[in-house]
Amino acid sequence: MKDFNTEVIIYIFLILSSIGFILMGLDKFKARRHKWRIKESILLFYALIGGSIGIIIGMIVFNHKIRNKKFKLGVPIIFLSQIILFLNFFN
Repeated sequence: MKDFNTEVIIYIFLILSSIGFILMGLDKFKARRHKWRIKESILLFYALIGGSIGIIIGMIVFNHKIRNKKFKLGVPIIFLSQIILFLNFFN
């Protein structure tokens, strides 16, 4: 049962990270065209609920939000916290 839970959580993280990555790309696309933007709170929410790695990869790939302290410091802290929680929970 423990392996099943680990696998399910990994899939959830992958899905949330994919969504976070897509949202970062979409926000950058809209920013370049001076259109409606995705709220920072939505992007940070996806990082918090498990999409942090996708947000980080999106920051790097799209060169987006890399100067914003909430993202530059906050998202990596969220990611490290999630790794620690995951390792503690499943060991």
